[in-house]
Amino acid sequence: MKLPSLLLLATSLLGQQTYTLGPDSQTKDVPHGKTTKYTFTQSKLFPGTTRDYWVYIPAQYDPATHAPLMVFFDGGGFANETGGYRVPVVFDNLIAAKDMPPTVAVMVNPGVLPALNPTQQNRYNRAYEYDSLGDRNARFVIDELLPEVQKLVNLSADPNDRAIAGSSSGGIAAFTAAWNRPDSFHRILSFIGSYTDLKGGDLYASLVRKMEPLPLRIFLQDGDHDQSIYSGNWYLANQSLYSALQFAGYEANFVVGTEGHNGKHGGAILPDALRWLWKGYPAPIAKSSSTAGNRHYISEILDPASEWKEVSSGHQFTEGPAIDKNGDLYFADTRAGIYRIGSTFLAQAHHTSGLMCGPDGKLYAAEQDGKRIVAYDPQNSAAETVVTEGIVPNDLCVSSKGDIYFTEPSTHRVYHVRNGKRTMVYEGIAYPNGVRLSPDESLLVVADSQTRTVWSFQVQPDGTLANGQPFYRLNLPDEGAVRANADGMTFDDQGFLYIATNTGIQICDQPGRVVAIISKPSPATPSNLAIGGPDMQTLYVTAGDKVFARHLRRKGFHPWQPVKPPMPQL
Repeated sequence: MKLPSLLLLATSLLGQQTYTLGPDSQTKDVPHGKTTKYTFTQSKLFPGTTRDYWVYIPAQYDPATHAPLMVFFDGGGFANETGGYRVPVVFDNLIAAKDMPPTVAVMVNPGVLPALNPTQQNRYNRAYEYDSLGDRNARFVIDELLPEVQKLVNLSADPNDRAIAGSSSGGIAAFTAAWNRPDSFHRILSFIGSYTDLKGGDLYASLVRKMEPLPLRIFLQDGDHDQSIYSGNWYLANQSLYSALQFAGYEANFVVGTEGHNGKHGGAILPDALRWLWKGYPAPIAKSSSTAGNRHYISEILDPASEWKEVSSGHQFTEGPAIDKNGDLYFADTRAGIYRIGSTFLAQAHHTSGLMCGPDGKLYAAEQDGKRIVAYDPQNSAAETVVTEGIVPNDLCVSSKGDIYFTEPSTHRVYHVRNGKRTMVYEGIAYPNGVRLSPDESLLVVADSQTRTVWSFQVQPDGTLANGQPFYRLNLPDEGAVRANADGMTFDDQGFLYIATNTGIQICDQPGRVVAIISKPSPATPSNLAIGGPDMQTLYVTAGDKVFARHLRRKGFHPWQPVKPPMPQL
């Protein structure tokens, strides 16, 4: 982006630029909106806090239409009509010039927990709310603050009509809110954003490269004299994030100035930043295509023509997807029965949490309430065979020879069953959950839901396990998390492991590195997944009360037809 033509620049002998507010930041003879100050004290997400917020309603606002919205963090600095940003003034001018739609601005301060008496210090929530990763601050805005604003003005719920902005920690707060809730915001404006390790913000440069691209347009600004302190270098961090956004094919802009950690440059270019952010409106902002950037693994795995689609709903808690010889899907509702897509296989299944089809064509089920593993005839659900009992199994897998491995989280154990004989083969994982055999059956992997790791064991000829390691290291959803909630897993025929986690579907290569993350199909944390369909290229995911599907470029395989994956890139 070229520096704005209306921006008055002066260059000193030292090369430092002086930034002056241009005409679009000055009051003009145009219709003026109204800005009103309010106080919010009823937060459940940030209990006990109080904060001021300002609502700007443009003169062109029509109550009969859903108004576009822009949220600004550190709202007091943006609402001041004689300050460095002057949002109401800039909005008046740009809306009158039709450079942006008639947009409501909500400018909100961070929360403060007032002290109980004058001798005590307040607790200031700014760093907690703004620098923390995760969706808490986004939920505060979406679920608590905006409903109050909605009482005053008719807001659009379309994320294409909504932008979010901030400076410094407010800049990363804006990015975090849209990153976690792209269903609510598609446009991000970040001035001197704090993408350093104040509370984990340096992770974004890596996550952007791994995560499935989101429908976001991002404007970044920073100065090459920005601060370098204990948590990192702001200018380098913004460069790193912008490089990741380019790699991922996002529509992103990065304007570099010469200032330090202040709002002089950002305030001067705010009018042009807003023009860029709203350009082409109301045309929707789309996800980047696989060819827009060098997506690497995510572009190899995801079919760009396919999005998540709901294939079954109305359940209570879905689990245990399993694929039969035709590629058809079975799954369990842990509080009800077992289902084929579109039909009921078994009405009551004793809290079945794991399913898998075996080489004999039977459907194997891990029943927690029944304290057993049973095998069902797919043609007759009443015909069941008890494989083993007296345990509380969680998930299971079946080898091409009919061996069964299953996890029992309550005892921290992994078991092996061969010819009806049950043997404990490992003990000590904090919460052994999902369990799967590698495509060539040489390795057994076990997810530990209490940490961020998935264990890998070498399978011995007698079915025992050896040489176990916490081999796969998963990404966490935010800096406060200590576990990835790894649950069910599946492999593709290339030996890549797909893990259901609270961050999304994390995909690890053979050496154990997270190389891609597919977005969750719903706000619920995915519980399990399998690859099936007629071409073995449909990824099925159970999440909450629903089952979702998405077409892949990669292929799955039937566990009773093992394949040797190719040599990995080390």
